[in-house]
Amino acid sequence: MQIQLSSLLVTAALTVMASASALAQRPVTDQMIDNDARTTSDILSWGLGYQGQRYSPAKQINTGNVARLVPVWSFSFGGEKQRGQQTQPIIHDGKMYVTASYSRIFALDAKTGAKLRKYEHRLPEGIMPCCDVINRGAAIYDNLVIFGTLDAQLVALNATTGEVVWKEKIDNYADGYSYTAAPLIVNGLLLTGVSGGEFGVVGRVEARDAKTGRMVWMRPVVEGHMGYKYDKDGRASENGVSGTPGKTWPGDLWKTGGAATWLGGTYNAKTGLAYFGTGNPAPWNSHLRKGDNLYSTSTVALDIKTGQIVWHYQNTPNDGWDYDGVNEFITYEDGGRILGGKADRNGFFYVNDAKTGQLVNAFPFVKKITWATGIDLKTGRPNFVPENRPGDPTGATDGKGKVVFAAPSFLGGKNQMPMAYSPETKLFYVPANEWGMEIWNEPITYKKGAAYLGAGFTIKTLNDGPIGALRAMDPKTGKIVWEVPNNAPLWSGVLTTGGNLVFWGTPEGFLQAADAKTGKVLWKFQTGSGVVAPPVTWEQGGEQYVAVASGWGGAVPLWGGDVAKKVSYLEQGGSMWVFKLMK
Repeated sequence: MQIQLSSLLVTAALTVMASASALAQRPVTDQMIDNDARTTSDILSWGLGYQGQRYSPAKQINTGNVARLVPVWSFSFGGEKQRGQQTQPIIHDGKMYVTASYSRIFALDAKTGAKLRKYEHRLPEGIMPCCDVINRGAAIYDNLVIFGTLDAQLVALNATTGEVVWKEKIDNYADGYSYTAAPLIVNGLLLTGVSGGEFGVVGRVEARDAKTGRMVWMRPVVEGHMGYKYDKDGRASENGVSGTPGKTWPGDLWKTGGAATWLGGTYNAKTGLAYFGTGNPAPWNSHLRKGDNLYSTSTVALDIKTGQIVWHYQNTPNDGWDYDGVNEFITYEDGGRILGGKADRNGFFYVNDAKTGQLVNAFPFVKKITWATGIDLKTGRPNFVPENRPGDPTGATDGKGKVVFAAPSFLGGKNQMPMAYSPETKLFYVPANEWGMEIWNEPITYKKGAAYLGAGFTIKTLNDGPIGALRAMDPKTGKIVWEVPNNAPLWSGVLTTGGNLVFWGTPEGFLQAADAKTGKVLWKFQTGSGVVAPPVTWEQGGEQYVAVASGWGGAVPLWGGDVAKKVSYLEQGGSMWVFKLMK
């Protein structure tokens, strides 16, 4: 009897050890993140590599067999907490970490979809997210999975157990701050921005020790504010003012200047620079803030070691249309030169030298632009159309300035949905939208925690035809190589692969794939709700998988005016879909 009991205890112990071994996973290292874009067995960063190219060399699924792609599993995010799902999953050692609306994160078995764990952040009353209760993804480092929350906090979970390891406050949500982006990990640093540009926050980039959450440096991206660096005990010391105080911000408006860094950043190891886009200046009424209003609506390049701004390029000086500038800056190499491409909300595509910021090329990627006739390649500045700027409301009898029609709308020629770049075709794949808006300015004063616009607007369709189009753009010539039109506005990110494929989703619910060289659509699948998230792909157990989150929402149904009415039939949802080739 004693022998039998001993045997049972040994067997039980071995079972526990086997279970623990199955749960354990390799710590994620800096080298693994450095190699993320070149490996196919995992996805360790937003953008499938911190350059943000969203290109995978995986080619088991290709133009010849993609028609055989079938669903493997689907996982529901559950309950009434649907809304928009803009997340990109992280995948490591057979596990998927995926965020969802309302600041939730799930750990799933990447092969079967079985739920391993869920963490649901307790949100306070009174959060003020601008554009839906979305989350765009997590970061992974060492044995931590880290994501941000709608009440402007960062939460680091043990990747094996799901327990909270550390939690840090970014800022006060009651003042209008929130956080929706996927954090960026570079050399052990966790790089984050802030959301809340419509509430008069001050945009900035912060660097923390990814293992502990301890602040390392903070860099404001509104001219006139002081940067700081922090010692190991958390003591702050001044690290230089961003820009020249008052130079491009007359008066005191720089103190509540906006320029939120709400989409997160990218990085290039050869330049040593992190690239963040900055949002609209506050308020929208540009007549109150004469000047360029640096560093709003810009790309800023930061030295990750020091937190200093090495260069900046301003896409829309003195932005009067909420064209923002947070769109991702994707670095790539061309003839030995490191360049960066950015499809801006203002309708122009920009190519900059990634080391210096020098403008190399600029051209429209949408067909109707009214605020400028073009970009001067010598000065880098737009050729404004003055009569198409919303009018000054000062002294107006009806309390608002001249109404103008502007295209694109403030929802942008491209918004949050990340584009992709293929080093094989040397093309960018841009989810573009053709729409406009009526916009006018109104008097406004700042009140902490209140909306700070000073403008009114109505989104308008341009015609009865398609609004969206996936466009393959040549960054050298500025030409549209091919396009696939879409009736509803595109709000999904893009993926391109070594199998000569491009994947993207539509609000109508389809995930689809096209030939990357010709644009011929080869496959599509109905997910049951609108797709507003970026697809991903990875290899596991000798098979290639494709995944995307489905769940209609985001800014379009909230702010879309006539366009929102046009797509009001679309249903909400909240699920993760995974596909592989049918054998």
